Amino acid sequence: MSRIDKRFAALQAEGRAGLVTFITAGDPDLPTCARLLAQLPAAGADVIELGMPFSDPMADGPSIQAAGLRALANGASMKTTLQLVRNFRKQDNDTPIVLMGYFNPISAYGVDAFLSDAKAAGVDGLIVVDLPPEEDDELCIPAMKAGLNFIRLATPTTDEARLPAVLNNTSGFLYYVSIAGITGAAAPDPDAVGKAVAKIKQHTKIPVAVGFGIRDGARAAAIARVADAAVVGTALVDRVAEALQKNIDPAEHVLELVRELSAAVRGVVKAAA
Repeated sequence: MSRIDKRFAALQAEGRAGLVTFITAGDPDLPTCARLLAQLPAAGADVIELGMPFSDPMADGPSIQAAGLRALANGASMKTTLQLVRNFRKQDNDTPIVLMGYFNPISAYGVDAFLSDAKAAGVDGLIVVDLPPEEDDELCIPAMKAGLNFIRLATPTTDEARLPAVLNNTSGFLYYVSIAGITGAAAPDPDAVGKAVAKIKQHTKIPVAVGFGIRDGARAAAIARVADAAVVGTALVDRVAEALQKNIDPAEHVLELVRELSAAVRGVVKAAA
C-alpha cells in the first residue's frame, strides 16, 4: 500500500473525511515554504498537494498563478521542489505528498529522471492536469511503474461515457473538481457534489476527494459529509498573499486557516462504509 492508500484507509477506520491542503512549492520563498510544509500535518493536513511552479498554469485562477510567479521569482524550480519533499521526509515519513501541476516542467526535467528523483525524494503521487488518459504513455504508465500514484481529475462535465477512461490507471484517489472553470471559483453546491460523488462511486472503489471553491470551515464540513476528503488550495494561497500585504508571518497565517478547516472536517462523523 502507498502512503496515500494507508492514509485513506486510516481515515475510513476513523469514520471521517480527510483534509487535503494545497500550497505552491517555494511560495512565498523557499525557507518560509519549508517551514509551512513541515507544520501542515500537525495543523491537520491529512494529505499535502505541493504545486510545481510553472509560468503558464492554464487551469489555475489568479491566486495560484500569482503564487507560482512569487515562487519562481524567489528561485523555485523542480529541483528545489523535490528538495522540499526530501527535507520534509527527514521528519515525516507518513503524510502523503502529491505533486500537482503541468507536464511542461516534468518534460523539461526529463520524465525518467523526474520519476526516479521524485520517488527517491518521497513523493507519493502526481496530479498532472494537462495530460488526458489518451496520453497515458507519456507519464501515467511510467509513473505507475515507478511506484507513484497517478491521480486524475473528474469534473461536472465528465459524463458516464467518459468516466471509465478517467478512472483507468487512476490510483490513490480521484480528484473531483466541483465547479467547472478555473481554481478559486464560486462555492460548490454540496447536494450536487454528493450526487456526483455517489455516481462516481458506482464505478470505482478508490476514494473521491473534492476541491475548488472551499474557503472556510463551513464549506469544508459540507463537503466532508459527502466525499472522502475536502481539498483546499486557493484559500490557503490567498492567505500567503494577505500575510505579505500585512507584513505578518505567511506560514502561521496559512496554518491558522488549516487548523480551522481541520477542526471542521474532523467534526463531521461519517456513517460506516
